[in-house]
Amino acid sequence: MSLIRRGNAFDPFSLDLWDPFDGFPFGSGSSSSSSGSLFPRTGSDTAAFAGARIDWKETPEAHVFKADVPGLKKEEVKVEVEDGNILQISGERNKEQEEKTETWHRVERSSGKFLRRFRLPDNAKPEQIKASMENGVLTVIVPKEELKKPEVKSIQISG
Repeated sequence: MSLIRRGNAFDPFSLDLWDPFDGFPFGSGSSSSSSGSLFPRTGSDTAAFAGARIDWKETPEAHVFKADVPGLKKEEVKVEVEDGNILQISGERNKEQEEKTETWHRVERSSGKFLRRFRLPDNAKPEQIKASMENGVLTVIVPKEELKKPEVKSIQISG
């Protein structure tokens, strides 16, 4: 697992790369060769794993992200920060190689790449992010800045 800081992320509306027609037999009409598509297709083996499920909760001290990534090693997962406030979690599960002596009866486990992006709130401290992985669950902790209590100043009324 690596923590990488990058820049130049352009995303005016949504931070998730999601194609509502991905996985349908007719697809969205986009393909990896179509240059003008917002949702380039990278192959049917990526469709099932593309939407990695991630929980985001806020505690008094931090923003906590938890992602289910069963079967992945920490070296196969990337946690990156773009433009100082975009958290990006990505990874890839490779398809098992088919041996000529084997006969597959059922293939239900997903494989392929996933990518999720989250715009961090202003109170996040992205330079202090910590990530860990245990039992197929990636946990990313983004500390928060302490809230400054507004100073109350009493003003005497004359008159």
